[in-house]
Amino acid sequence: MKRRDVLAGTAAAAIVPRRVLGGPGQVAPNDKITVAHIGMGTQGFHELGALLAAPELQIVAVCDPNTDSNDYVEWGKGNVLHCIRTLLGHPGWRAGERGAPGGREVGREVIETYYATRRGAERFKGVATYADFRELLETARDVDAVKIMTPDHLHATIAVAALKKGKHVAMHKPIANRLAEGRRVLEAARQSGRQTHLQAYGAGAANGAIVEQIRRGAIGTLREIHNWTNRPVWPQYTEIPADRPPVPKGFDWNLWLGPALDRPYHPCYTHTVFRGWYDFGGGSMADMGIYSLWPVFTGLDLDAPLSAQAWATHTCAIVDGVSRTCANDFAYPTACSIRFQFAAKGDRPAVELFWYDGGMKPRWPEVLESQGIEMDREGICFVGDAGAILAGFNGQKPRLFTRGKNEPLPLEERPKINGLLMAFKGQPSPGSFLSTGPITDTVNLGTVALRAGKKVLFDSAAMKITNDAGANRYLTREYRAGWEL
Repeated sequence: MKRRDVLAGTAAAAIVPRRVLGGPGQVAPNDKITVAHIGMGTQGFHELGALLAAPELQIVAVCDPNTDSNDYVEWGKGNVLHCIRTLLGHPGWRAGERGAPGGREVGREVIETYYATRRGAERFKGVATYADFRELLETARDVDAVKIMTPDHLHATIAVAALKKGKHVAMHKPIANRLAEGRRVLEAARQSGRQTHLQAYGAGAANGAIVEQIRRGAIGTLREIHNWTNRPVWPQYTEIPADRPPVPKGFDWNLWLGPALDRPYHPCYTHTVFRGWYDFGGGSMADMGIYSLWPVFTGLDLDAPLSAQAWATHTCAIVDGVSRTCANDFAYPTACSIRFQFAAKGDRPAVELFWYDGGMKPRWPEVLESQGIEMDREGICFVGDAGAILAGFNGQKPRLFTRGKNEPLPLEERPKINGLLMAFKGQPSPGSFLSTGPITDTVNLGTVALRAGKKVLFDSAAMKITNDAGANRYLTREYRAGWEL
């Protein structure tokens, strides 16, 4: 019998322990949704607890090209170790270890220990480990769903492969770090009929509630949106590493590269710092802008932008006694601002969106500047012809500024939804990949504008830059042989 089939025949007459059938508040092992966790790095462990605590889920496989090491980059000293020790209720776990642990064997150990401690009464075969996600998808056929927690450049490749194998898919943002790949993922999701969920859903819900107030006329006609972040909080490299350190033991560099072109290994590319490289990451906007702006796109019913224009910092070097601007088409700049233009739609007029990172911030509209408002390191500002709304990055504590007034903007609370669990149960999630098309296009078009160094005009239907033929190469990637998508 297949898993989850109702017990029948002589099996129905047998006396079956409660740990097999389940009981009040329990889920029978045969009814659990089996999950493969692909990517066991810093963020993967920070989000692991929610998966382990869900009684409906059972993680049965983990995948990572790294075996077991403690060289990951973290956002606070000892954060990953503290996270794992708290999760396991074991303050002495790997006592004496320094650094941030990660890799598939670490994932296996943590998951099996958690289940043995918290679900000891259940029969559990253990967690299978894989270096290659392709082998996992080919051999672990009883897996119902996968969660993808890898560097950005692998997102589309793994998501498409998993959807083709009939798996439900949850993934951390972004959908992809190339515009064409993002669209390929959405196409695969539609064709597969499987359910999907992007982890960024819900974080910026308050911004969606702000948009509802704007649609009701809170600031007149909306003209501009300004969103700024303290990112990057990782190095933005100005040179390609020239030294050649050895590949760490237990780390498969070839698998980590995946679809990206061959290059020598260097730790400046991997383990949390990948996001600053065009080949491997999506920059600060892919890291944070999807959280804050996705509900804005939904609320305003924005399509892909008509254009993108970027302004970026640069670096200089002295070569043969001459100081020159360094050419850089390999890494995101230390700071940038990007302007996107969106067409009018329905009763909504055209609107412009401005993104800022690396310390760049907007100029206040007069209605805020006249009141001497201080600017936080992160935030969002909606500017209309009758006022403005200023809030925290994800819409926290919004304030309304109109005709000399400065007052709190009340928002309707929105219920929290576990979209990942919905998708893994085969139910449509409000965070479905299919609702991310315009925000995914926008984030990736911003990168195209940065690399092109000019304003780019975008024909969404043709998926084409119309004013610079050469910029179209940035819409996709050059694949290694055998990794074409």
